Amino acid sequence: MGFQPAPFDVVEASRRVWLERWDPEAASGMAAFTAILRSFQLLNDQVNKVMRSHDLTFARYEVLTWLATDPETALTLSWISKTLRIPPATVTNIIDRLEDDKLVRRVPHPSDARTTLAVITPRGRKVATDATRDLNSTVYERIGLSEQQRNLLIDLLAQLRASGNEFDVARSNEVMGGIGSREARAKGSHGRKGRFEVA
Repeated sequence: MGFQPAPFDVVEASRRVWLERWDPEAASGMAAFTAILRSFQLLNDQVNKVMRSHDLTFARYEVLTWLATDPETALTLSWISKTLRIPPATVTNIIDRLEDDKLVRRVPHPSDARTTLAVITPRGRKVATDATRDLNSTVYERIGLSEQQRNLLIDLLAQLRASGNEFDVARSNEVMGGIGSREARAKGSHGRKGRFEVA
């Protein structure tokens, strides 16, 4: 059914309460947190509707889309856990479910017998593609901000995440240098295996 509109702007109301009763210097921080939380709830509800139509959860979808980024991509389960912030036991359950649905298969690591790789199947690639098309058309393209506003928001949230040590800024810049269009990756690959691995 989804969320119904609230009778008033809860974020602004909370900000005014903080300004009056609590530390005025904390009011904007509280409002930023509450705005992010309520925006997440709003968008997450929309995304989950799409996920249900493809018999996925967002966590399973996220793993599928990372696996679908490159025809040769295989992910270690530890990479999935560390990068996507999913507990190891949950990663195992996600891969189990994706494997049961014939969307992913486990394969042994070519050089480390202790490590298992997850590889997407043709069926999994199709499901990931179909779900992404639906997400783009029903959620992502319809977010109520202009392109300029979206980019500003992304930049601001990146600064917030970086200041909170949510990611390694120096290492991220290095990794980002290797991520581009499919055409650019294909031109620069020269036999590079499309594998993401963590120790």
